[in-house]
This record gives sequence, C-alpha cells and structure tokens, in this order.
Amino acid sequence: MTRRSLLLAAPASLLAAKPTVVRAGAQTNAWPIDPKDFDSLLSVLATVKDLGFEGFETGFINVRGQFARPEVANARLRKTGLRFFGVHIFLKAYDPQTAIAPWTLLQQVADGGAALGAERLILSGAPTAHPLALRAKVDGLNRIAKYCKGIGIGCAYHNHDVEFRYGATQMNGLLSGTDSNLHFVLDAGHAIEGGANVAEFFTNHWRRLDGIHLRDARSGTEVPLGEGEYDWTPLAKAIQASPWRGWLLAEEERLSGAKPREAAMRPARATIRRIFGV
Repeated sequence: MTRRSLLLAAPASLLAAKPTVVRAGAQTNAWPIDPKDFDSLLSVLATVKDLGFEGFETGFINVRGQFARPEVANARLRKTGLRFFGVHIFLKAYDPQTAIAPWTLLQQVADGGAALGAERLILSGAPTAHPLALRAKVDGLNRIAKYCKGIGIGCAYHNHDVEFRYGATQMNGLLSGTDSNLHFVLDAGHAIEGGANVAEFFTNHWRRLDGIHLRDARSGTEVPLGEGEYDWTPLAKAIQASPWRGWLLAEEERLSGAKPREAAMRPARATIRRIFGV
C-alpha cells in the first residue's frame, strides 16, 4: 500500500498528528465593521487573534479609507500579529463587459492592498453562462492578475455556487482559460451547493489554490462550521495526502445579514483544529 493510500484510509483524528504548514485564517465578515472607523476593524482583528487564527481576509470597503495613508495603517495591521491573507472585492453589480469589478476599482484596490501589506487581491464575479461572456471574464482576470504580479501582490478568484453548476462549465472555463498568474480561493461551501466534490476538485487543482473558504449549512440554512451537514473529512484527507501549503479560512457569512461573531467563529476554529489538524 502506498503512503497516499494509507493517508486516504486514515481517520481524521490520526491526520491531525501529521506536521503541516497549512494555516488557519478568518474572513472578517462574521463581525460588524464600520468602514469609516479603522479601529473597528482592528478590534475585530484582536478577537481573530485571540481565537487562534493566524491570518485574516477582509472586504475592500473595510480598508479603502486607509489607501491615502497606507504606511500608518500597514504598521497598525502588522502590530496585530496576523498575516493579511487578502483583500476581497465583492460587489452587488459587476462590469457587464468582464463580469468582475471595473478596471479602475481593481487597480485601486490592488495598489492600496499591496501598500497595506495584503498578500493577494481576491475577486468575486458575476455568472458567465454564455461562452463569449466567459471569454471576456477570463481576459479580464488575466489582465488584473498580470497587473498584480507587476506590483508584487497575488491575485485569486473566489467562486460562488454558480461556477460549479451545470457540470462546472464556468469553473472549468476559468481554470483552463486563465494563466498561471491567477490563483483561486475555493469557497468549498458554495462549491458543495453547486454540486462539486470538493475533495476531488482539490486533488486535481491544489497547485492553483491559495486558500479554501470553509462554511457549513443544515437544510439550506447557514450554521457554524462543524454543526451542519457537510462532511469535511474527505477534503481533510486529500489535503493531508498533498504537499499543499495554503490557507483554510472560516467564513461565517449569513444570507440574512446577521453577524454571528464569536458565537460562530469560536466553534469554527475548533472544527478546523479537529478535522484538519491546523
């Protein structure tokens, strides 16, 4: 039996014993943050640190106000002791030509995020069912990924469920059409909702994954990670059987707009330790 097959057969409790450099992070959208008050973000980051996370991801609106004076804000962010995994652009409406954010906003957030110490720009986008729309999206992603590389920051695309529906046509098109400058942050919860086998997807594409968002649900309703219906053991085994060195990020986002704070993020952190050994 090979080492890989042994790992895949091992229970999750044994996998935790394997040394790893996979890291645990938190998306800050579990907490209410005032974009006009940078201290409100810093207060959340102190809680993130206390909960045992090593890094964070946050929406661009939470740091946009600091782009004009990045040196001071950068120092304050570094003082938290957390790595700035990424600054995320999520919009209610995207550029109709590219299905991602408008170019001026992409540049602004890439430049500002880099100045604040963010390790990557993270992009969400609109569905692209038509092949020409998908091609335009691919071109837009390649353009911003190349720009990010030029200023020394990474670039990653974040999926929702739609990219994995209908045989994952859109996700496969993004993977095959974009070049190596573009990586991905796999939202595993959304992917499951779209019909994906996330362990299989990880095994096939881990080289382009910078991170994995972990969320959970029960009967279609979001619940804290580890309290829902999703079985994370196959993904944990796939990660352990690979040389992947990315991030697992708890994302406790509610469609209702509720902010569950530590009530959800504390059990999420415990679940990542228990299932993934991180």
